[in-house]
Amino acid sequence: MDQLKKIESINTKIFADGANKHEMLDMYEKSYIQGLTTNPTLMHKAGIKNYALFCKDILKDITKKPISFEVFSDDFREMERQAYEIASWGKNVYVKIPIMNTKGESSYSLIQKLTNRKVKINVTAVMTLDQVREAVDVLDSNIPSFISIFAGRIADTGRDPIPLISEANSIISSKVSSELIWASPREVFNIYQAAQIGCDIITVTHDILKKLDFVDYDLTQFSLDTVKMFHKDAIKAGYTL
Repeated sequence: MDQLKKIESINTKIFADGANKHEMLDMYEKSYIQGLTTNPTLMHKAGIKNYALFCKDILKDITKKPISFEVFSDDFREMERQAYEIASWGKNVYVKIPIMNTKGESSYSLIQKLTNRKVKINVTAVMTLDQVREAVDVLDSNIPSFISIFAGRIADTGRDPIPLISEANSIISSKVSSELIWASPREVFNIYQAAQIGCDIITVTHDILKKLDFVDYDLTQFSLDTVKMFHKDAIKAGYTL
């Protein structure tokens, strides 16, 4: 449990990211999980067929921590309708609005309209500082909101996301009710990186959360465990030379 105490001691909030009901409810009960997120891709991979039914069912149990559900239309009018519908499901619900639609048209006007009507927004799929600035400009300082920067995807392009997130943190600080999310992490170490630069929140998938048991694990022992794994799998496969 020492590992979890160390995780709980960092200032960055950890949000569980996923669409498996059992895993979501399990994470909800953890003290070090302070919110949850999901998206249509995760829900599709989990085999969710009825979007609203799944979300409303989850909200029967997840009532005290923020949870984000995403609109899935590509038309801004329909996005708006979906946003109001999703927001009506619970006081702890944030509506994920992508920074643009599939045509590359910005969502800023919609974000402004929704936040002016007191809808809690999670601006998602953000990857540039210009997008951060534009989003901050249209968000209402009095309405809670998140801006999700996809740090892992930025890193996938060979760019270091840390300077960008650090600068974004300064930009977002002007909005007292907005929080910055480090989204799409790739490893446990990203949690510590997010904390080091003062990022408010990091979303973490269940696969990464399972690795928290390895925090500060003895590296010599880890080396031995790995060698044993290779040996066991080679025997299991029946390899010969």
